[in-house]
Amino acid sequence: MSTAAELNPNAEVLSSPAITMLFSIIRAKSTTQRAYVEGSDRLMNILAEEGLARLATAKTVVTPLGEVEGLEQPAGHTICCVDIVRSGGILLEAVRKILPDSKTAKILIQRNEETAEPILYYQKLPPGVNDLKVILCDPMLATGGSALTAIKVLKEAGVAEESILFLNVVSCPEGLTALAKGAPGVKILTAALDSHLNETKFIVPGLGD
Repeated sequence: MSTAAELNPNAEVLSSPAITMLFSIIRAKSTTQRAYVEGSDRLMNILAEEGLARLATAKTVVTPLGEVEGLEQPAGHTICCVDIVRSGGILLEAVRKILPDSKTAKILIQRNEETAEPILYYQKLPPGVNDLKVILCDPMLATGGSALTAIKVLKEAGVAEESILFLNVVSCPEGLTALAKGAPGVKILTAALDSHLNETKFIVPGLGD
């Protein structure tokens, strides 16, 4: 299977033993609802921290004994977290636990179960969103239709593709390729690259839907 970077030059897949451990919990058919929720929350927290680190700026940190090069966390007022309703809320809240003063936006998109095409129902963006760094939150990147619809809404509001970071838990080759073609300037940070979409457009092995 192709790597994420081969499918989309702006895509990055996180990798660590902690992420593998948490996926082993939330992917398993035998996992209880409570364990699934707890494991998901822990994974979202990691993804949120890593996402903000991608938006950080270089900083010289003065310690009691010297200096070290580090990264400065972005200020909350410079960030807009966008929830692709109804699934992106858990990721958005993970970011807002770190930056409670960040702006928020909601875009309601639902998939037509017969055609798998996205349908835009609702959008609410804050004033001046075009001047902010945008974190687009949606746990699953399948066909890419919902993400591309949300990106279109943001671009129509004046947001540049280069100002958008798409935070995502599970992706697949079809979705990464779709974003490479339809929104090549958007950066993608995902926790997993799965094998493929099945005939009903579900990610395999995935998490369910």
